[in-house]
Amino acid sequence: MRGLDALALARLPQFAFIAVLLLARIGCAMMLLPGFGEAELPMVARAALAVALAALIGPVVAPLMPPAPVDVLHTAAMVLGEAVTGLWFGWLTRLLLLVLPMAGQIIASVIGLANVLQPDPALGAQTSVLSRLLGLAAVPVVFAAGLHALPLEALAGSYRLIAPGTLLPAGDAAASIVAGVSEAFALALRLAAPFILAGTLWHVALAVIGRLVPNLQLFFMASPGQIVGGLALLGLLGTALIGTWREHAVAALAALPGVAAIEGTEPTDPGRP
Repeated sequence: MRGLDALALARLPQFAFIAVLLLARIGCAMMLLPGFGEAELPMVARAALAVALAALIGPVVAPLMPPAPVDVLHTAAMVLGEAVTGLWFGWLTRLLLLVLPMAGQIIASVIGLANVLQPDPALGAQTSVLSRLLGLAAVPVVFAAGLHALPLEALAGSYRLIAPGTLLPAGDAAASIVAGVSEAFALALRLAAPFILAGTLWHVALAVIGRLVPNLQLFFMASPGQIVGGLALLGLLGTALIGTWREHAVAALAALPGVAAIEGTEPTDPGRP
């Protein structure tokens, strides 16, 4: 019994080092993962989820973990590298969830519902109620479609793709973030395209009426019609808008590098989103 106790004590530093590395990557990613990193979710609940996920992944990725270094600086550098990897991975997945709020903000600006006095915990101030509504709708869609499982699989597979304790390639990481942001904005614009077109036609018609009847108070007469027409168009296209976003989210999450790695087909570019 004493021999087992001595062996356990000898391995305790390595076990503690593995736990810290796991929590650094998983904890930072859990702050941003779709469905798990929402601002409305209590911090204690997110921390508990991170610990539970680390306990599940730990036995699988333990053979991939490096030995505990002797000096403190090397240990801190490895933990920092894991934290950066977790933030990078979480941000790539969070961008997909921000598409709907961005589209809602564009739509609200077009139909006249934008309000600078309505703050949002995810996107900050100057966020409309419509943007907040679509942002809240994205979370149940994620869980109903089972999309929350894909980032968790990719996070587990990322340990095969990115060695624990190593830093991300700066160029590939930056390129993947830039590509993810540009794709998110492009998708938000595509989702809001019908409203942008309708708003453009509406303002062109108002410009023509203003030329024909210069003394007419167009702003007070057109604002109610603009809002009602925009909400009616949203009622007609809302289901298709969320469905289009869901299809894109499924394809984007299924293409995460960690998913390919856990299936045994590692991609050649570790920075690919």
